[in-house]
Amino acid sequence: MAPPEVHHLFHHPIADHSFSADRKTLAVARDNNVELYERSGSGFQLKDELRGHDKLVTGIDIAPNSGKIVTCSQDRNAYVWEPSPTGWTPTLVLLRINRAATCVRWSPSESKFAAGSGARAIAICHFEEEDNWWVSKHLKKPIRSTITSVAWHPNSVLLAAGGTDGHARVLSGFIKGMDQRPQASVWGERLPFNTVCGEYLNNTAGWVHDVAFSPSGDALAFVGHDSSVTVVYPAGPDEAPRAVVSVTTQSLPFMSLIWSSEREIIAAGYDCEAYKLHGDESGWALAGSVESKGRPGMADRSEESALNMFKQMDLKGKAKDDTKLNTVHQNTINTIRVYAGGAGGVTKFSSSGVDGRVVIWNL
Repeated sequence: MAPPEVHHLFHHPIADHSFSADRKTLAVARDNNVELYERSGSGFQLKDELRGHDKLVTGIDIAPNSGKIVTCSQDRNAYVWEPSPTGWTPTLVLLRINRAATCVRWSPSESKFAAGSGARAIAICHFEEEDNWWVSKHLKKPIRSTITSVAWHPNSVLLAAGGTDGHARVLSGFIKGMDQRPQASVWGERLPFNTVCGEYLNNTAGWVHDVAFSPSGDALAFVGHDSSVTVVYPAGPDEAPRAVVSVTTQSLPFMSLIWSSEREIIAAGYDCEAYKLHGDESGWALAGSVESKGRPGMADRSEESALNMFKQMDLKGKAKDDTKLNTVHQNTINTIRVYAGGAGGVTKFSSSGVDGRVVIWNL
């Protein structure tokens, strides 16, 4: 496997990142601003800065087709940035929330976006041509806590959301007059706005940090603060799921996950490295770290590191330097995103974290 492509942008946490469709532009959230980097040879150079938010930027997403950038912040607002010959033109989107916005994602159709918040609500925002303004509608029921993550179904109608109440939910974000009626699926047939298509509790009621639909949209995965990964296979509307598979790992909690195929999930978080999980309805299991191919898990690490420590003490009279981790990322990974590949199989993914690095991994 080819080594990862490491870009150390700065010594500062990256809350979220997103690449353009051609992978030439990288947007990262840094404090109150969004920095845009342009591919230059084997690295990235700072090209532009989007200023508008007056509090910490918490979410960012670049629409693949239109190139529009949506950002959200703790200032309770969102901006849609459109490319123009003179630069980026911002449009303020009033989310109508009284707490911080926490995450934001474009729908696959790019006609709307979803912004999670600390106000026990998700704002579904779409553009009204007649009024020349972005309008937000709220998904509220039965949300009872801060929304930590959102993820769209491939049909651009269903939305998955994770929260600090330990629940992962699938809700309908259908906008009448704009969305086409979705085809019947395992999540339901008639899907008016705010229909609850699924509600799943984490085993220990721990925070749900991230959610993601499988490439087909027929399964949902979420990661919790109890270091677990749960995969749900629904059977149909008003029916119990065919299977709910939960994998409890010995690692620190995962913060983000993606599906690389229908049978493989990549998850990363406080362990500062990404892990693969393989499985299907019959069961899922941790397959090892992405960084060292073939390593079966985390169990071997403590014995090996202890042996090395005593060797160093014997040779040098002191323990080895433990200020540097033996992983590519030197701190928590906040976000992982698909970089290359599609529903048939992801070939590359990117990660960003508290260490100010963006890393592109080969699978």
